[in-house]
Amino acid sequence: MYTVSAISIEEKGRLMERYLPQVRYEIKSEIYGCCIKLLCDDHILKDTWEDNFYSMSQNVRSHGRLFIFSDPSYPPDSVLYDPASKTAFLLNFKYYGWIKSLALSLAGDILEDEHNIYSIHGACIDVDGKGICIVGGPGAGKTTQTYGLLRDPSTRIVSDDWFFARVYGPDVLVYGSEKNFYIQQDLETIWKGFRGLVEKGDYDADGRAVADVRWVIGKGRILPMTTLKIIIVLRRAPADENVVQTLDPETGLKFFAENNYFNPHLLVRNPSKTIIRNQYVADLLDRTTVYLVNTAGTPAETQKWIRSLVGVSQAV
Repeated sequence: MYTVSAISIEEKGRLMERYLPQVRYEIKSEIYGCCIKLLCDDHILKDTWEDNFYSMSQNVRSHGRLFIFSDPSYPPDSVLYDPASKTAFLLNFKYYGWIKSLALSLAGDILEDEHNIYSIHGACIDVDGKGICIVGGPGAGKTTQTYGLLRDPSTRIVSDDWFFARVYGPDVLVYGSEKNFYIQQDLETIWKGFRGLVEKGDYDADGRAVADVRWVIGKGRILPMTTLKIIIVLRRAPADENVVQTLDPETGLKFFAENNYFNPHLLVRNPSKTIIRNQYVADLLDRTTVYLVNTAGTPAETQKWIRSLVGVSQAV
């Protein structure tokens, strides 16, 4: 993983003086109401970013900024973040997945501090107006299982990787923010319905590409929001004979906290943020049904269990 170091606003100013002369592209994008500005000198990164996120008017002042450059004076995958000005410097990054996650995390830092809107690093689909969230640690299979559910025409998708949540009385409303999704090539092998979505030569060195999944599932099956009702937590535990367990809110909160809220991309971790995040997770768990699903079996076996829990017909 990359490293995140907090910097002062004075250090931020010195770094801006260093990198601003190198900026070739300034792209303002809208991430759930936040204007996040990308500043870089890499046209491939600029094009990928524009495929991934919705554009924002250039007349809107930015709420947060990402400077992304190569600089041999810093180690690979270094993040320097000034929380006061919401400015991050991403130095010597090659993997776009981390860049886009840090952009979403930057918006999340702004939204949870100022607007009581919270980030969830996970996927969200909709089944007949009912939102289903899928979270889990790296390699648990949340992306695989999300796209497995999308093979059924009754399902629609809000996000495949990151979404924002607001609590309104008894309901939790969740919102997506990405125009297109950064998918992995092995989806074509696991679920053959997604074969041909991306030309093989268009995948990057990490075997991923920003893709418009509307070409496979149809335009009407991407939603801007839904009401969250079920949370599926994926855990790969071969020694555990239990496949599905229900988590009560207290146990679920402890499980989320122990696993860093299933979000390795949080830019700020301190006691005040822990209080905020524990409260919003508690609010979510009080308003949803939470299942812990063991993914030690094959993807197809796990898919059957998840479909039975969320009310999606079994694939033929």
